[in-house]
Amino acid sequence: MSATLERDVRFLKAYAVGITLVGAVMFASAFATRGATQRFEEIDVERINIIEADGKLDMVISNQARQHPGIVNGKVIERTSPRPPGIIFFNHFGDEMGGLVFGENGKVGHFASLTFDKVHNDQTIGFRHLEGDNGAYAAGLIVWQQPNLPSDVVGARYQAATSLPDKAARDSAVQVMRDAGELTTQRLFLGKQRDDATVLLMADKAGKTRVRIAVAADGTPVMDFLDATGQVIYSLPGQANGRKDP
Repeated sequence: MSATLERDVRFLKAYAVGITLVGAVMFASAFATRGATQRFEEIDVERINIIEADGKLDMVISNQARQHPGIVNGKVIERTSPRPPGIIFFNHFGDEMGGLVFGENGKVGHFASLTFDKVHNDQTIGFRHLEGDNGAYAAGLIVWQQPNLPSDVVGARYQAATSLPDKAARDSAVQVMRDAGELTTQRLFLGKQRDDATVLLMADKAGKTRVRIAVAADGTPVMDFLDATGQVIYSLPGQANGRKDP
């Protein structure tokens, strides 16, 4: 073997050993830092998925373009418009269980919402700020009554009811669902309304306000008790005299 060939062989052997050592170091480093805490002073990211060791999704932090559509009763929610940016929470079944979202409302106004959901269904409690282009806003705590049915089941029943060709039949079918407690109703609102009144509204399971405590924008306080038709049956201070719920 010539001296040149021997030199080339030694070079190739040394090169191969060097590449192997570099690869081994990089491989070992990857495993060594896998469980280590990494520190970043600043990071730009469009979406972060928080998962368990087995891959189960716990939380998504995302911008609008990459926001998770949500999952209810094991089914991905079909959406026809973009979902707001924010944080979406998921429970042990893999279903969405609420979130913190925010976004624009008109050209100038905006909104923010923190809600938590019933199992296999929609929100039961939430904190919301909703502001229009003119600066008027409502903000407060809201509590909803949800049926003890998966929301996809309720949605299918409601779609079938509202798809009936006859208006009377549609109204009757929706009323049957309402009477059976299969539709979402608002049970409580505590906060500020757009007219600058602060109010506490408490409703029955049908969503009809039965107690209203308010302080108007001018400072006038009032407490009303209403029947199922919305008629004020008693009021403080003083008797209601049949005053109708606005």
